[in-house]
Amino acid sequence: MAASGGMLIYKIFRAPEWAVLQAEGETLGAPIDVTDGYVHFSTAEQAAETAAKHFAGEDGLFLLALESEQLGADLRWEPSRGGALFPHLYRPLRMADILWHRPLPLVDGHHQFPKDMA
Repeated sequence: MAASGGMLIYKIFRAPEWAVLQAEGETLGAPIDVTDGYVHFSTAEQAAETAAKHFAGEDGLFLLALESEQLGADLRWEPSRGGALFPHLYRPLRMADILWHRPLPLVDGHHQFPKDMA
């Protein structure tokens, strides 16, 4: 199932995971991505809940933004949490896929997402 039209999707990485992508140019993702066989992403609406569920209390995170349409047929929208469709990438994530990255600071126990996420 595919979403219509392009949109930004997001990946949250711990600092060592982000460092591997930068150093090697591509990655199979975080340990959960490797286990599941695809790279997990979130939409802007899903990212805060993903951070709270999977990265609670973790500092030193990075938020990566990608354009969904640029990932082509390797990106699939599949049901996950609560039946919502989440973007999953069925190939290595490449540095060339990344539009931008920013730190995802932890302030008073909550991750502070950029105001301009769309």
